[in-house]
Amino acid sequence: MGRALMVQGCTSSAGKSYLVSALCRAFANEGVRVAPFKGQNMSNNAGITREGGEIGRAQIVQARAARVEPQARMNPVLLKPEADSRSQVVVLGKADLALSQLPWRERKAHLWPFVRDSLHGLLADYDLVLIEGAGSPAEVNLRAGDIVNMRVALEAQARVLLAADIDRGGAFAHLLGTWHCLSAEERALLGGFILNKFRGDPALLSPAPEWLEQQTGVSTVGIVPMLGIPLPEEDGLLPDRSAPLFEAGALAGSVAIARLPRVANLDEFAPLGELARWVTSPAELAGARAVILPGSKSVRADLAWLRETGLAGAVTRLAREGVPVLGVCGGLQMLGRTLRDPHGIEGGGEASGLGLLDLETTLEPEKITREVALKDAETGSVLRGYEIHHGRTVAGPEVTETLPGAAWRSGNVRGAYLHGLLENPAYLEAFLGWAGLQSTAALDTLDSRLDALAEQVKAGLDWARVRDLALGV
Repeated sequence: MGRALMVQGCTSSAGKSYLVSALCRAFANEGVRVAPFKGQNMSNNAGITREGGEIGRAQIVQARAARVEPQARMNPVLLKPEADSRSQVVVLGKADLALSQLPWRERKAHLWPFVRDSLHGLLADYDLVLIEGAGSPAEVNLRAGDIVNMRVALEAQARVLLAADIDRGGAFAHLLGTWHCLSAEERALLGGFILNKFRGDPALLSPAPEWLEQQTGVSTVGIVPMLGIPLPEEDGLLPDRSAPLFEAGALAGSVAIARLPRVANLDEFAPLGELARWVTSPAELAGARAVILPGSKSVRADLAWLRETGLAGAVTRLAREGVPVLGVCGGLQMLGRTLRDPHGIEGGGEASGLGLLDLETTLEPEKITREVALKDAETGSVLRGYEIHHGRTVAGPEVTETLPGAAWRSGNVRGAYLHGLLENPAYLEAFLGWAGLQSTAALDTLDSRLDALAEQVKAGLDWARVRDLALGV
C-alpha cells in the first residue's frame, strides 16, 4: 500500500489545489509514482477523462502534474451546482440523477463507499497519494457528513499540511482556531502549517510562527510566496460579482464574455489573456470586438438572466452589426431558436433562445461526456477538446456545420459543443482574426507552468520535512 499526504485549508481559496498540483509535480520529478485525490468537489469547472468520466478540472491538472492519466476515482464525487439549493451529483464520472434528488444530509451513506474504495484503490496502485481537502475541516456543522476532509485523512492515515491564505490577513488566528476545532485523533495527523500567498520579507513574520508552535506543537513547514503562475483551478477565476462595472471604453479592442450566474468551465478562456473582459450589463459591451456566451450548468435560468439584464438584446444587436459571437455548449444552446427540457433535467419546460442560429435543442437524461478530435471546416485543422452536455441539438437549413455534429455557423455567429476550442492555437488565431484583433503572445504550456510552480513552491517549503511526512524517509 502506498502512503498519503493531505493538504487541507483553513478556508476556501487557501490555495489547496495549487499546492497539491505543485507537490504532484515535485514528487513526480523525483521519480515517485504519485496520484492526486479529492473525495468530493463542488464545482462547475469540470473536465473529461479518456474513458468519458467527468471530474473536477483541478484533478485533471493535478494528474497532468503527476504525469499520469486522469481517472474518475481521483475525484469520485463531483457536485455541480444548478441552483442555490440544487446540485447534480456525479459519481465516478457519471451523473447520478437519483442521488441528485436526495437531501444533502442523506447523501453521505451513499457516497462514502465510493470515496473510500477509490482512495484505497489509488493507495494500492501508487507510491504516494496526494489528497486535497475541501473548504475547511473546522466546519463543525458539516462534521457528521464529512467525506472529504478529516474522515479521508483518518481513513488513509495521511499526514496533513494545513494551509492558510496569509494575504487575506488573520492567518495565525485561522490556523490556531482550526487546530482547536479538531479532535485529538485528528490533531495527531497534523504534520505542519503552510503560510500561503505571502508577500514581503519572511523575516518579518517572527515571532508568530514560533508562538503558534508553542500553542499547538505543530511547526510551520512552509512560507509560499504569492505566485503569478496561472492554473485551471476548482472554481476557476471568475471575477468578484461585487466588482464595479468597467469604465467606459474599457472593452475597446477586447472580447466580452457574459458573466453568467451559473457559468461552467470558464478557465477555457485563459488563452485570451488580457483581451478577455467579463460583462454583466449592456453598457459594458461598448467597444467589444467579439462576444462569447460561455457554458452554463443551468441554461434556461442563465438565458432568463441574459434577458433580465438586457444583455440578450445587446448581444443580438451586435451580432446583426457584424460583431463575431461565439457560444460554447450552453452558450450554443442559448443562441438557437428553442430549448426544450421535457425530462426536467433543469426543472422542465421550454424556452425561446436568441434565434441567432437555426438550432433546436432538447435536454435528455443521459449526459454526453467525451473527449473529441474533430476536423474543423473553417480552419482545416483538427480541433481537440471535450463535451459535457445533456443537450441534443438538431440543425436547420440556415446554419452550416463546421464540426461534425458539434459546431455550426451562420455568418458571424458561431456555436460549438466543444469545450477547449480556444486552447487550440489554430482556432484561437482564427477567432482573433474574425474579431480584427492581434494574436496574443503564445502562452506557456501547462507543463512548463507546472514545472515552474513545483520549483517555486518547493523552495518555500522545508522540503526535507515535507518529504519525510509524505514518504517516511
